[in-house]
Amino acid sequence: MATRPQTFLPLPDPPEGNPEDMTNFNQTNLTGNTHHLVHYFGNRDTTLVAGEHYVSQEPTRNLTGVRYPDLLIAFGVDPTAYYRSNAYIISEQGKPPDFVMEIASRSTGREDVRDKPADYAALGIQEYWRFDETGEFHLTRLAGDRLVDGRYEPIPIETVEEGVLQGYSAALNLIIRWENSQLRWHDPATGEHIPTFEQERGGRIAAEAERDAARARVQELEAELKRRDSGQIG
Repeated sequence: MATRPQTFLPLPDPPEGNPEDMTNFNQTNLTGNTHHLVHYFGNRDTTLVAGEHYVSQEPTRNLTGVRYPDLLIAFGVDPTAYYRSNAYIISEQGKPPDFVMEIASRSTGREDVRDKPADYAALGIQEYWRFDETGEFHLTRLAGDRLVDGRYEPIPIETVEEGVLQGYSAALNLIIRWENSQLRWHDPATGEHIPTFEQERGGRIAAEAERDAARARVQELEAELKRRDSGQIG
């Protein structure tokens, strides 16, 4: 249960990335991944799916050691407080985020692997994942750690087939995949990818077609009744 918000100045915007570092945008926004997760998890009043804002234990204007993950997911929190503060303040939310992910880039890859695990563990974040399109900057394509007794332990990553790696996120109850350089999210119960833009659009088109067909059937029935009534009158 989120605690009552404190009053303090919002943190400043994170520094802008290098123009070359478009990987995060490509993997989380351009592909619709953030949108897919928001809709999959449902309750927007208490579930936060966001990124590139600060995570801090307490309100602070000193940004030393404060992190801003590419993707953050937290359940049972107050998303409005996150945007009001321009940060995820753990003392304000009453709990750490459940999940964070860093997307590899040339400028941050080494830091993602070398420095951030200790920082995220110290913040009490349950899972920390890393995704690298090529494996060049993290030296591995997909990696995840789960917090156990205050320290991260590696989450097993398996090779499903050529070009497909995956690991299970207990924090999200999802299978996270590196699939031919794309970040993907699969439901462990079905093995299928969570609903996507294309599936949602296909569902809307199918529903519209069904409604059109139903209207056509009603119109045909009405026309038939009118013909019968006209014949009886004649």
